[in-house]
Formats: sequence, structure tokens, C-alpha cells
Amino acid sequence: MHRIRRALLLVAALAPLCAAAQPAAWPTKPVRFVVAFAPAGPADIIARLLGQKLGEALGQAVVVENKPGAGGSVASALVARAEPDGYTLMINTSSYAVNPAMQRSLGFDPDKDLTLASLVASSPNLIVTGPAVKARTLRDVLAEAKSGNWNYGTAGAGTTPHLTAEYLFKVLGKMNVTHVPYQGAGPALAAAMAGQTQLASVALPAAVELVKSGRVHGLVVTGAKRSPALPEVPTVAESGFPGFEDVTWVGVFAPARTPEAILQRLNREVAQIQRDPDFQARLAAAGFEPLSGGLAEARDYLRAEMIKWSRVVRDTGAKAD
Repeated sequence: MHRIRRALLLVAALAPLCAAAQPAAWPTKPVRFVVAFAPAGPADIIARLLGQKLGEALGQAVVVENKPGAGGSVASALVARAEPDGYTLMINTSSYAVNPAMQRSLGFDPDKDLTLASLVASSPNLIVTGPAVKARTLRDVLAEAKSGNWNYGTAGAGTTPHLTAEYLFKVLGKMNVTHVPYQGAGPALAAAMAGQTQLASVALPAAVELVKSGRVHGLVVTGAKRSPALPEVPTVAESGFPGFEDVTWVGVFAPARTPEAILQRLNREVAQIQRDPDFQARLAAAGFEPLSGGLAEARDYLRAEMIKWSRVVRDTGAKAD
């Protein structure tokens, strides 16, 4: 009897410590999505589509806040310093995997300060011409550009559309063209429409409606096949460069040391949303495809992407402008 009583007293004494060791219920207040690029780009599109669905699933508002700059590194550094409590998350693109090879000083450690909680979606990149450009095929653009000073805009140095264009224009096309970085795909497209640049290289979802409305001309997509969102736009491979393929992906990042239970729940909720027919239809209409995977798969994917893009940076000689 005395042993039972002592055991019960021990359990009672340890109960508060066990409770303290458990993470508090999450979420109990609004969650913030810090978007690494300006409005109208792929990260922003996903943040708003996912934020609406995630807010419904969690029972808390998801607030979207754009913090563009330095190819996504401004937002990364900000979120890296945030409390690791699940209330400040980042929506970033594959630029996160590119920037370590592009920038000498990031303001954060990509291997230690942030973690990829979930992959969300991917899309091919798209190269468009502004209304002043009369050439309608990639071959014609390459030929015309050799006789003049051409430039192209992107969402920023270190984004995959930047490296896509560098490799296509300079390595394959032998084209002398100047890169003009902006703080998002929206500003890059606006510059092309205004004639400030002849071309723009962006993730496809940012330009779907502009191409459909005729405000820019879709030159090529970088996927292995044509995009259902813009079926009339040929691939790079169809345009004379077989085997060319490249995509931009979008994911949800959290500060390192965020409790594993929160990361696991976030990953599960995103996976559930990806199975929602309405979410799938909205992704498809914008030119995205779901990109799924658990926490371990997401982290392995990011590691492989960082290795891949470091090689591309080396091969193209691309620099942070």
C-alpha cells in the first residue's frame, strides 16, 4: 500500500513537468505567412490560395505579408529570427535552394536557421516578350537579339527563372542579353509591358492571365510538356533545344527549433488541402501542379535542389546583380 501511495505521489509531482514539456495547443491565434516576393508572383499566389484553406482547417486566420528583396533572402532572414512557435511561417520558392550559391552574405544560415515544413506546388517557368517585340518564336528572338541591346527581367537574382534564362539565352542561344532583377514576378512583367525590358522570365502562374489577355506574348515554357493553363505556348524543347526542362517550386518554411509536433501537423494539413478538388482546380487554373511529401521527403528534396542549383550557378557563371 505504501509503495502504491508513493508511486501516486511521484506521478502527481511529475505531472506539471510533463505538461510543461508538451507544446501548447497550436494554433490559438492568427498565423502569419511571410511571402518572400512581391504580390502577383508564384509565392504570393500560393500564399493566398493555401492561406485561405489552411485558415479554415486550423480555425485561425492566416495573414499574408509580402517582404520582397534579395531574391527572397530578406524574408528568409526575417523568419529565421522569428520565435519558433509556428505563428510566423514563410512562403518561398526554389530561390531558397539557389541563393546559397549566388550570394556571399545571406543574413541567415539556410542549413541551420530554417526548415522546409512542406512542399506545396510547382510550375514550369515561362519566358514572355513585351508588346513592342514583334518576334513570335524563340529562334526569331535569338536572331534579333544578336543585333541589338536586349534585356530581360526576373523576380530577382537567384530565382530559377533567372538561371533558366541565363542558361537558355547565354549558354545555348549564344545571346548577349542583360539581366534586370526586380523584387517579384509582378514588377518584372510590368516592366516588359511598359517596354522597359524586351523579355521577362517568370514562373508561369504569374503571367497566365497576362498571356491570355494579350498584354504579353508567351514565347516558351520550360516544362517537359506544354502547360494545360497555356496550351498554345510551345516548350523550349519544341523550339529547338531538346531535353530542356526546368520548374519553380513553392514551399512553406518555419524557423528552426519549431516543435516537431507543429511541423508534423502543418505538413499533414497541407497534404489534406492538396487533396481538396477545389484547391487542385485553382492550382491547375493558375498553372501549378501539387508537389507533395512528408517532412523527411521535403528536406531530402531541398538538399538535392541545393546541390543541383549550385552546379547550375557554377556552369552559367550567374551572379547576384
